[in-house]
Amino acid sequence: MGRNTYGIGDTVVLRADLTRTAAADRTCRIVAILPSAEHGEAQYRVRFGTENFERRILEHDIDPSETALPVREGGSAATVDGKPWLKPLSVRTGK
Repeated sequence: MGRNTYGIGDTVVLRADLTRTAAADRTCRIVAILPSAEHGEAQYRVRFGTENFERRILEHDIDPSETALPVREGGSAATVDGKPWLKPLSVRTGK
């Protein structure tokens, strides 16, 4: 369970429980991936569209039957249009 299934920017649906009813909006966006919890379970920082703060959730809080798995292309997220986002020769440092 230590492997992150979702990435930053993915939209997920949380499970309904005592604090989140099935009628309430349970859709949120992942804004950060946190280090694994004690037992190796992935954890995320999420934000609901109607709230101005972030929450920490564990992977078991996500409802996989209502959340579509993100489509990952063959490349990594560190490239844009097939080019690396960091160009070492264009970085200038002070002397």
